Amino acid sequence: MQPPRPAASAPREIFKGYLRKIGSGQHTSGGLSREQAAHALDLILDGGPSPAQIGAFLIAHRIRRPEPQELAGMLDVYRRRGPRLTSQQRAICFGMPFDGRTRTAPIYPLTCLVLAAAGVPVVLHGGRRMPVKYGVTAVELFDALGVNLAGLSCTELQIGLDRHRLALVHQPDHLSAAEQLIEYREDLGKRPPVASLELLWTAHQGEHLLVSGFVHPPTEARAWEALDLAGETDIATVKGLEGSTDLPISRACVTARVRQNRSERLILHPRDYSCFGADPVWESLDHWKEQALAALAGEGDLRRSLEWNAGVYLWFVGSEKSLEAGLELARELLHQGAVRAQLERWQAWRSTPAMATANKPCHTP
Repeated sequence: MQPPRPAASAPREIFKGYLRKIGSGQHTSGGLSREQAAHALDLILDGGPSPAQIGAFLIAHRIRRPEPQELAGMLDVYRRRGPRLTSQQRAICFGMPFDGRTRTAPIYPLTCLVLAAAGVPVVLHGGRRMPVKYGVTAVELFDALGVNLAGLSCTELQIGLDRHRLALVHQPDHLSAAEQLIEYREDLGKRPPVASLELLWTAHQGEHLLVSGFVHPPTEARAWEALDLAGETDIATVKGLEGSTDLPISRACVTARVRQNRSERLILHPRDYSCFGADPVWESLDHWKEQALAALAGEGDLRRSLEWNAGVYLWFVGSEKSLEAGLELARELLHQGAVRAQLERWQAWRSTPAMATANKPCHTP
């Protein structure tokens, strides 16, 4: 006689149905609806399914790739559970891999400085060092420049965007439920479907340009469809360094703009704008800090990369009418010391006693 089967909890039984749908094999598996994908991710973040179920879901989804409506459903969850930021001016929001950079020197913290100096609010997001790459993170890079962006509350995050045109949504502080997925990333050895979600999500609400990095063309196509479903109307996708939004200077830059359901492929050639050169390699945080400070003075290995990235994004976000004008403005801001002055304002903001003692994490529902 078989022993009685233990009663399963409702979340596990519900989740089992989602597993059957996406993991039944090549001919019988199918995608979840937007609502089902959102519910599945909510269950995972709430810890309802068993670890075996969560691992199976993540690897099954990884193998068959999340469909656009599934990514849109997951975006719904992050938008609901994460912080919500607004700005008076049109913002630029960057979506990059959370597992960081290991081969090329990041340019984006310096690009953000130029954009902020030009009056453009900037919204980033990231986390701690995590699998699979364990690359250097945005928090570490800004900290090397004397700007500590970890541990901010949601209120402080909004204040930083309002007064200083910078917000870094930090997963441990602002979406802590997602931290439990780091262990699964390590055990599976592959980026889970939420890694695609991280490239598409922004906490900013209102008018903005959303920039998303990608490596493979199918990833870009899925991103366009998912973001259209999610109501994003102004998007730039970039085949950047290591999947980031950092534009290379060693080769043509493959980018695209999607506005009001119309896509336009843009191939940008840094050689045509006197920005061609070798993409700087990553060595260490200390070495990067030296390179970064030199670039802000118009010198060193990162200078061309910074001018190119800042010029392109000033054009993309609409601060300038052409790429040539964007490059001219970027060089002018650097030459006049406006970017270095912006860094000093950020440093002063984060070093004031009131801010230094008020760093309580943000707990969102």
